[in-house]
Amino acid sequence: MTMAAQSPETVARTAAEQWIRMYRKMVSIRLFEEQVNELYTRALMPGLAHLYIGEEAVAVGICEALRSDDYITSTHRGHGHCLAKGAAPDRMFAELLGKEAGYCRGKGGSMHIADPDTGNLGANAIVAGSVGIATGAALSAKRLKTNQVAVCFFGEGALGQGVLYEVMNIAQLWKLPVIYVCENNLYNEYTHYSETTAGDIPARAAAFGVQTASVDGQDVRAVHGIATRLVQNARNGGGPAFLLCNTYRYHGHHVGDINREYYRSKEEEQRWKTERDPLKLLSAWLIDQKLADAALLDRIQSEVRKEMEAAVKFAVEAHYPGVEEVEQDVYA
Repeated sequence: MTMAAQSPETVARTAAEQWIRMYRKMVSIRLFEEQVNELYTRALMPGLAHLYIGEEAVAVGICEALRSDDYITSTHRGHGHCLAKGAAPDRMFAELLGKEAGYCRGKGGSMHIADPDTGNLGANAIVAGSVGIATGAALSAKRLKTNQVAVCFFGEGALGQGVLYEVMNIAQLWKLPVIYVCENNLYNEYTHYSETTAGDIPARAAAFGVQTASVDGQDVRAVHGIATRLVQNARNGGGPAFLLCNTYRYHGHHVGDINREYYRSKEEEQRWKTERDPLKLLSAWLIDQKLADAALLDRIQSEVRKEMEAAVKFAVEAHYPGVEEVEQDVYA
């Protein structure tokens, strides 16, 4: 039976719904991270966290191009990836607070959240620590013929780790369905990447014959467009790809990095927030294209804020794991 083509109105409505869904997801990441910062400053969260604020368009634009059973691996700055792939904020907050209801029963914390049910194979505190995991997942998908794709998120600091080039080499040789996503937020902790990274970044992957692309990481529409193409190519047997996303973190390297003027200026930070904020860019486009109005976007902000407040309340009131579990679910 031949299916009737969708009307232009239906196509337009579907597209609008998708962009509004992506806007909501970006708002969720932004407000989640604001709550994380508040939990830290109120001394309710043990340890540190690395905020993703400013980089939301990368995680959302790419994960929107994935199926629910596709894989991702993440980094120490990984809350955005987790949420974009489908993790629930209440269980994430519970994990950050060390509670039993968290994704890793409170034993992973901010930098080791994993959720296999959404294809999230885990964040990783080791620089480039997840590139082998993602490549292995891609090998598994190819061998089992599941038609899945793996996406490996990492920062530009990982470009100094040899394991990244080892896995890209093998991924290209074996034509594995894996996308290596470099989130270049300009700073390796407190050092501008230009002081640590020689040459042209995409050329490093291109040397292996890996398909490469660069994109404005603040523009979720651009990210999603190129991610959709790369993911589809990998799913169809075209092999790996390397995507450089040029982006910026608004906050410090971690929540305790408050005084940053010794390595970047307030003027630089303000310029990115004013001119290149991913939420502002998408909201302005939605309004300009008459896909949404300011009232709708304000309502989304309000709804998500209430969701995050409820999620924090759940996590604060949740129980800690019992002492008898101290040796359970822990691996070395």
